[in-house]
Order: sequence, then C-alpha cells, then structure tokens
Amino acid sequence: MLTPFARPLYVMPKPVGSLCNLACAYCYYLEKSLLYETEDAQRRFLMSDETLETFIRQYIEAQTQPQVLFTWHGGEPLMRPISFYRKVLQLQRRYAGGRLIDNCLQTNGTLLTDEWCSFFREHNWLIGISIDGPQELHDKYRRARGGQPSFHKVMRGIRLLQKHGVEWNVMGVVNSSNADCPLDVYHFYKSIGAHYIQFTPIVERLLSHPDGRHLASVADTSPAPLASFSVSPRQYADFVCRIFDEWVRHDVGEIFVQLFDAALARWMGLAPGICSMAETCGHAAVIEHNGDVYSCDHFVFPEYLLGNIHHDSLTAMMYSARQQAFGEAKHNAVPPECRACEWNFVCNGGCPKDRFLTTDDGNSHLNYLCDAYRKIFSHMAPYMDFMREELLNERPPANIMHSSLVHQLS
Repeated sequence: MLTPFARPLYVMPKPVGSLCNLACAYCYYLEKSLLYETEDAQRRFLMSDETLETFIRQYIEAQTQPQVLFTWHGGEPLMRPISFYRKVLQLQRRYAGGRLIDNCLQTNGTLLTDEWCSFFREHNWLIGISIDGPQELHDKYRRARGGQPSFHKVMRGIRLLQKHGVEWNVMGVVNSSNADCPLDVYHFYKSIGAHYIQFTPIVERLLSHPDGRHLASVADTSPAPLASFSVSPRQYADFVCRIFDEWVRHDVGEIFVQLFDAALARWMGLAPGICSMAETCGHAAVIEHNGDVYSCDHFVFPEYLLGNIHHDSLTAMMYSARQQAFGEAKHNAVPPECRACEWNFVCNGGCPKDRFLTTDDGNSHLNYLCDAYRKIFSHMAPYMDFMREELLNERPPANIMHSSLVHQLS
C-alpha cells in the first residue's frame, strides 16, 4: 500500500461554491448552498482574492511531486469572469517554485464563448464537459432554473471548443433515464468527436435535514429511500456491458473510456486512476469558496469538515489523523463478503458514499452497486485477460479487436 506522501495530493477548488446557472435534478452539490446561508449575500459563494491566493500558495507547497494539477469545479466555475482565472495564472506563476502547473476545469458548457475558448487554448487548459447523451436524454434532468432545456447551449459550447482547438473530454452521468439507452449515448459521444469519456453512476438517497438539505450521507443511518433519478444496479451493469462490447469490437486505442482503462490497469496490478476503484482514498479533498476543506467532493457534509485554510494548512488537514482514517476506512470497512469476492481486486468495494447496504450475513458497508460490479467485471474478464497478455508482451491491447473473442460478439 502506498504511504500518504508517495502519491499526489488533490484539493478541488470551488470558486463559486455551489452556484450554478443550471438546476440539474440529480445534482448533489446545489444544496450545499444551505451550509452557507448565513453569509453576507454580497459575498456568498464567491472565493475572495485572499482565499484564492492562500489556497494556491498552500496547495503548491503541499505537493511532493514536480507536477501540480488544479481542477476547477462547481457549481459552475465559469460564473467567475475570465479576470478571475487570469489572476489564478498569475498566482500560480508566483508560487510555482519550478513546478509544472496544469489546469483543468469541469463545466456544463452553456457559458462558453469565443473569448473563454481562446483563453483555454492559449494556456492549454483541459476542459471537461458534462453532457448526458443526445438531446432527449440530456434534457431529461439537465435544465436551467426556469426549466429551459440546456442541450443546444452545451453543443454550441462544444463546437466553440473544437473551433479553437481546446482539448476536451466528456463526463456523462448515468441515471435512471439514459441508462436504458447505452448505445444511443455512446454513439452520440462518438458522433460529436469525444475521444475521452467518463461515466459517473448517480446514486443518491433522500433524507430531510433541519437546515433544508435532503440528500443523505453515508453517516446517515436512518432509512432513506433512493432518489428517482438513481440508476439501478441492473441498469448500470447492462449500460456498461453493452458499451464495453461495442468499444472492444471497434474502438480500443481510439476511444478512451475511463472505467475500461481503470479496469485494465487493475488487471495489470497498477493504480486505477479512479478513486472509487482504489484500495484507499482520502488524498482528494475539496475546498469551498470560503476556504472550508472537506474530506471529499461527495462528502461535503458538516461531519466531514476538516477545517479552513485561514486557520489550518492544507498539509496539516490532508495528512491529519482524521483524514488518514477517512481514507483507510475505505479498505478497513469492506465487509468480509467483499474481501472474498474474486472481483474485489478491481473495485475495492467501490466508492464509500454508496456503501449503505447490508450483506446477507448482516455485515454493513456493502456497496449499492455491488451486483453491477460483479456482472461488469465478470463480463470484461476474458477481454481484460487478453489485453493484459498483449501489454505484458509489449503488443498493443487494440489487438483484441482482431481476436476470436471479439468475433464471437458479432
């Protein structure tokens, strides 16, 4: 197991907190605004210059490796003007200390303009675009606050990125609607020129809190029903397996699906590159607009607040006993049934936020998507075995597309 100092440390900044121009029905972050309702309305959700500088300085100082990656997130980070991100670049240069600085930004794409895209191209930013598939599937849940659809604005943003030669990738939320149309989603991504694809299954439970929040955390042990937009294990397994069959027949080496790359890494005995599939977590936190630091983007709940950069250093918080325990719990809390599972080496019990089920033997912390993972990885296994052998023999894994295994799928 890696020691904490042997791997990069990530803290994802939220320069506008949960503020967003859309109101996606399944968004887990919009309601985080309720954690900051008492703030001055003029300053609410906007990261101050002082907080920005403190974060950038501390974040760079906390790194133990020569490369530093900043991932700007939200809410919708493009609700800050370009001048804010020009200041980001100035501060990064001031505190770089010889390190190589990279930036990426996750956006819904609706606010992109020629000016934004020119800025991103000039400074080599990687842009992640949230889009859930073709128009009907995308607009099911991804709408503006007034209910207006967002698909055409997102597509306009993608065309602008392409026009300016900005590197971009796709993040699709797998929900109860688009999960039934896997090939429609996948073929759509290919048709718009996406070569790097990340799928995120949405799983949320509903539980009312006194402050108005309605999403449950893993610390909430009261019975909590699933939100209607949550994908079922059966849906998710079918979604992934059908896309995998299409990918393994036609697109290996051309289209890069994060889940498939991560699974192949695990077959090779390497780190997966996805925290949900890693043995431990705790090295990727989130910083809110006011400097509050939480253990993880999916754990922005009061019980997971580590502190504030104006009172504590990022290094102290991220290497604190509390955060280390949070990260180790991912491994330590895995139920015995998971440890005995032949696919545990791939999924490592999945993301802790989804571990709210109980096993048949009464053990807690079983992942809601466990059945899906079993089906997915057992389905992938013969193809992963083949690609692993190709890599071990210094041959391209894309050779799988010419194998008898794939011919059987046709």
